[in-house]
Order: sequence, then C-alpha cells, then structure tokens
Amino acid sequence: MLRVLHHYKNDTFIQCRGLIINMTLAFIAVAFGLLLLIWSADRFVEGSAATARYFGMPPLLIGMVVIGFGTSAPEMVVSAIAAFQGNPNIAMGNAYGSNITNIALILGVVALISPITVHSQILLKEIPILTAITALAAWQVMDGEITRLDAVVLLIVFAGLMTWSIWQGIKKKSDTYGTEIEQEMDDHAMPIRQAFFRLFAGLVLLIVSSRILVWGAVEIALAFGVSDLIIGLTIISLGTSLPELASSIIATRKGEHDLALGNVLGSNMFNTLAVVGIAGIINPMTVGPEVFSRDIPVMAVLTVSLFVIGYGFRGLGRINRFEGLALLGCYAGYNAYLLSTVFAN
Repeated sequence: MLRVLHHYKNDTFIQCRGLIINMTLAFIAVAFGLLLLIWSADRFVEGSAATARYFGMPPLLIGMVVIGFGTSAPEMVVSAIAAFQGNPNIAMGNAYGSNITNIALILGVVALISPITVHSQILLKEIPILTAITALAAWQVMDGEITRLDAVVLLIVFAGLMTWSIWQGIKKKSDTYGTEIEQEMDDHAMPIRQAFFRLFAGLVLLIVSSRILVWGAVEIALAFGVSDLIIGLTIISLGTSLPELASSIIATRKGEHDLALGNVLGSNMFNTLAVVGIAGIINPMTVGPEVFSRDIPVMAVLTVSLFVIGYGFRGLGRINRFEGLALLGCYAGYNAYLLSTVFAN
C-alpha cells in the first residue's frame, strides 16, 4: 500500500512539474513572440515602403496600399498560422479585437497626446467604406459561421477596395496624407539593398514570431480553460496592434495626424476583409453567439463614432482629448468585461 502511495505521489509530482515547465515556456513564448513580432513588423513596413518608392510608386499609393498591408501583416500572419493549426477562433478574435484596439486604444492615446484633426479627403472617403465593411462583417457572423463562400466574398471586396485605392493613389497626386507619407520616407531613406534586406528579413521573422506566439497562446488557453476567441480578442490583438500604436504616436508627435488616422483605417479594413478572409479560406469558422451579441456591436459602435467624429458638424473633423479619453474608457470597459466572463466560468 505504501509503495502504491509513493508511486502515486511521484507521478503527481512529475505531472505538476511538467505542467509548470510547459506553462513557463508558454508565457515566455508569448512575451518573446510579441516582442519579435513588433520588431519584425516595423522592419517589414520600412523595407516595403522604401522598396516601393525605389520602383516609383507615388507616396499616397504607398500609404494607402503598401503601409496599409504592412501594418496589418502581423494580424495576417498570426491569423493564417492559427487557422492552419486548427485554431480559427484565434484568427477571428485577433482581427476583430485589433479593430477595437485600433480605434479605442490607439486613437484614444493619440488624441490625448494631441487632438487629431482630419484634413485628408481620401481618409474621409475611407471612413464610410470602413463602416460598410463592418456592417458586412456583422451580417456574415449573424448565422454563426464564416464559410469558405463568406471568406471568398470578403477577399473579393478586399480586391475591389485595393483596386479603388490604387486608382485613387494614381488619380490624386496631391493630398495631406500623401505629403505626410513622403515626409516620413524622406526621414527614413535607405539604400535599395538595405530596403530589400529589411523587407525579406522582416517577413521571415514575422512568420517565426507568429508561430511562437500562437503556440504560447494556445497552451495558455488550454491550461486555464480560456477560449481561443478570448485569447485572440485580448493578448494577441493587443500585441499585433502595438506596431500601429507606436507609429501613430510618433506620427502625432510630428503633427502628422492624417498619417496616424490612416494607419488605423487601413489596418481595420485589412483586418476585417483580408485577415478574416484568409483564415476562413484556410479553415472555415464556427462563430459563437457572443461574437454577434458582444464583439461586433462594440466594433460597430466604435466605427460609427469614428464616422461621426471624423466628419464633424462644424468644419474639419476632430478627435479632441475628451473624446480620446472616452475611447480609452470604452477599451478598458470592454476588456474588463471580457476578463469578467473568464473568471465567471
């Protein structure tokens, strides 16, 4: 009997030790993965923009397409890998959570630093487009799933949007957004070989860091019994949005408000269409009812508020410090509610 008890205690100790080691590695993987993701995303965006400029692409077009794609590259790669590994809800949580983070956290912080005034006519055209895209996302998740057909529709809309962006970038040579992009590229000019190196090195490290991050996030979710969706909406969405936060703060300190807003608008469009579309093609998703009743309404309200604030009622649209504080309050309240649902379960 004593021998049996001793053997049982040894097995229990070994299991506990293995669990502790695995959890420690998972937390290290998430922390290291996020740091590497942020660093590699920054290199990728810089290399992409500089390479596009060497090939004669107009600054406005670089801002609308190349930088828009680059700042959403973390979400795209993380979500694609999560879908490949059978965790499509991480992909959805990452996309929608990043949209909420971009508007509520990033624009909230930026507006507190310096009130945002919208000058670019291109960006004013993008705000209602983003509102319509959000409505499409709500309609698609209403039936509780993202099928491959839904994903194809998202990618077709995305292709149409990219075509429109390219046409706008070629047609409209002068715009405050394009001017700010050109100034940024002048400040970060680099030789073509360095641009190519940053482009490819950034892309490779994005893939590596995304794999590390997804592994760590899934292990933590399994250990604590937290859903993949919640992990995507919180930890991963915040991490993949940090490059936009950093670039938007830097742009705001330079007085480049249109660049800060353009980062958010471009990222949200890419997230809703391309990120969810790519993940849905790889692995169709079953969508829990909480997405339609909780996450979509928050994303929709924030997008509509951006529409109202961006256009304004007297002259140029402006996000003042009070509105920035309100956006931050929304972000804090939403995440507090998500955490309360975790502890309630």
